[in-house]
Amino acid sequence: MSETVEQKLNNVEEREYAQFKKMTQTPVAKLVVSLGIPTMLNMMVTSLYNLADTYFVSGISEQATGAVNVVLSLMSIIQAIGFTLGMGAGSIVSRLLGQRKQKEADTVATSSFFSALLFGLIVTVFGLIFLTPLMWLLGATEETGVAVTTLEYAKQYSRFILISAPFMCMSFVLNNLLRAQGKALLSMVGLVTGAVVNVALDPILIYGAKLGMTGAALATCISQILSFSILLYMFLSGKTIARIRLSCISKKLDVYFDVLSTGFPSFCRQILASLCTVLLNWAVKPYDGGLAALGVVQKVFMFAFSISLGIGQGYQPVLGYNYSAKRYDRVKSAYLFTLAFSTCLMTGFAIVCGVLAPKIMGAFLENENSIAIGSTALRLQCICMPLLPLNFMAGVTYQAVGSRLWASILSVSRQGLFYIPAVLILPNAIGLLGVQSSQAVSDFCSAFFALPFTFAFFKSLKKLQSENETEKNT
Repeated sequence: MSETVEQKLNNVEEREYAQFKKMTQTPVAKLVVSLGIPTMLNMMVTSLYNLADTYFVSGISEQATGAVNVVLSLMSIIQAIGFTLGMGAGSIVSRLLGQRKQKEADTVATSSFFSALLFGLIVTVFGLIFLTPLMWLLGATEETGVAVTTLEYAKQYSRFILISAPFMCMSFVLNNLLRAQGKALLSMVGLVTGAVVNVALDPILIYGAKLGMTGAALATCISQILSFSILLYMFLSGKTIARIRLSCISKKLDVYFDVLSTGFPSFCRQILASLCTVLLNWAVKPYDGGLAALGVVQKVFMFAFSISLGIGQGYQPVLGYNYSAKRYDRVKSAYLFTLAFSTCLMTGFAIVCGVLAPKIMGAFLENENSIAIGSTALRLQCICMPLLPLNFMAGVTYQAVGSRLWASILSVSRQGLFYIPAVLILPNAIGLLGVQSSQAVSDFCSAFFALPFTFAFFKSLKKLQSENETEKNT
């Protein structure tokens, strides 16, 4: 028995060292692409959940399409919890593995996983109890002269979303933990499977079973639970470096504080996204067809943003490992390559969306006025799409190295410092065009806001590199 245990320990150590060697010696361009592409696909697949629901729901009514956008704010809140715990734990785990601290990495991974379960259950309970006022607060309307109002559709859709909240929160944690260990392909398996099932179930449950809006929500719920089950299996079957075990749950509050504080920038980013969606819903209410149109634009934009988000999160473990291993030259190379790579991808996507904007909107909407409103808004956002990686990359970098304050400021800047004032001021100043241009104005300002932080990080890297070389020579 002792030999078996010893062999298992040796196997774990061998896997750990092999992963450490891979993350600190593989050429950074190859490493970022190998981790970034699967992660980017993961994020795009996540966006497909909403796009698929919107596409199939658009056949019910325009109010149903608007309701999906209302519930998007709720999903952003759930994602905020998952990303906070997942990004926080992922950042810490990648640095711990970079320092070859296996036991501590297991503790952080396990504690964040069960924290996600707890927070998810809290969201489910409170959301179901206060469902009607919650939907009204998120921007749902009670139109006259329609068979079913946006508010009623939103309530139908959100019930199953709330039921799946614990699974969504835990999936985000597992996903980020897999990426933190350089296992992006494993995380992609779970998410892609869930997305395929979601797209397949949508028409079956919405139209075949005649469940309508409830069918769309049920399809999303089933697919989220399936994705969670696959991701959890990766950890329970020993395919990962960091493990999740009941015996590793920490009783020390500082472990949870470290995870939450490290993930706080992600919380700011996601919760502000939810708040901004609510403000946008209220700003566009006076314009007929505006809620559905801007809802579609948001989902297309989220799909585009998932490119930058995915590449950035694939880059994060590369940064975490090498920063902890004092390979500062690789950190700089990884940053510059990732920024250039994601900017090129965003530019290509912006060109395609700008040219095809009316056709894209027409795939989800039938009303000509709604298509016109959405096309203008989408084209305005396309102008600033190539600038998105500047702000996001700076935020991810500071978060990955544990600079919580600066990471939080960068995360807040895009939506908090710039978008909220824009969506409150511009619609009152220039009407509908103000609603349509608010996000583009925010993206332009936040990109240039991030530049001083980027230069400061490079300056600190140069200093650390010099100190490291001095230590080696003494």
